[in-house]
Amino acid sequence: MSKILKIVIVSLLGIVIIGFTGMYFMKQNTKKHSPEEVINHTVKDATFTVFYNRPYKKEREIFGNLVPYGEVWRTGANEATTFTTSKDLLIDGTVLKTGTYTLWTIPNPKSWKVIFNSKQYSWGVHIDGTIKRDPAFDALTIEVPVLPLLNVKEQFSIYFENANDFTILYLAWDRTAIAVPIKV
Repeated sequence: MSKILKIVIVSLLGIVIIGFTGMYFMKQNTKKHSPEEVINHTVKDATFTVFYNRPYKKEREIFGNLVPYGEVWRTGANEATTFTTSKDLLIDGTVLKTGTYTLWTIPNPKSWKVIFNSKQYSWGVHIDGTIKRDPAFDALTIEVPVLPLLNVKEQFSIYFENANDFTILYLAWDRTAIAVPIKV
């Protein structure tokens, strides 16, 4: 093997190692500001799992500013939020099949659209900040009313509660919450 070829191979290997190391440190630094959370919830014989990143309010105006009204939001930070169900579900009268979906929302002052998308995305946005969601893979879209909160929710939160025959998926941040009714 020629000396030049060896230098090229070693140089490329060095660049790849530096690139992966830089990406690792950048991802770790980003996670400090919006830590990962995994929520598991079981009801009847169904299990739901949500993976998302939880940004903080940090005295910012959230909805209508940081998260613009009328635009698709990745519903959290960093990677696209995922929702996994082990059973078929009924959401607002429509069946959502067993599987893993990315969860997107379109916030508005009085209601939000909630979108379950069947495509998996490694990150929620492109490098230029535009949303990665491909609407061709939208499996289910519903619209739910906004529930004003009395107290400020400092960190974006997703959680489940059981209510009669339904499980409610809540998304809450700042002074805003929404509730998505789910029936197994």
